[in-house]
Amino acid sequence: QVQLIESGGGLVQAGGSLRLSCAASRRTVRTYNTGWFRQAPGKEREFVAVISWTGSSTYYADSVKGRFTISRDNAKNTVTLQMNSLKPEDTAVYYCATTVVFPTDYRHPNEYNNWGQGTQVTVSS
Repeated sequence: QVQLIESGGGLVQAGGSLRLSCAASRRTVRTYNTGWFRQAPGKEREFVAVISWTGSSTYYADSVKGRFTISRDNAKNTVTLQMNSLKPEDTAVYYCATTVVFPTDYRHPNEYNNWGQGTQVTVSS
């Protein structure tokens, strides 16, 4: 199974930016559809964005649309989540996840079968 490693989290003030990366440890992610999810304390894990393995399709949660951008660089074997105009409500642990077949319900965590350990994003007001 491919091990996913997230990086790029940290503490930032509201209005700031962070760039998260998801990399595969042993095999390539370039043939996997990849999603980003987040989970705040006491809340369920929620969908943030997803990108198809070709990069031709991207979808976003309404709460991040226009502020976050998901992209992939298959040559570098990474998927990136650029987060701009961050808000305190964006504070959460962010996870990347992959699946071979593009999910019908891409917003549901159960559609993804491989997960990273997560990276903490904290946005101060």
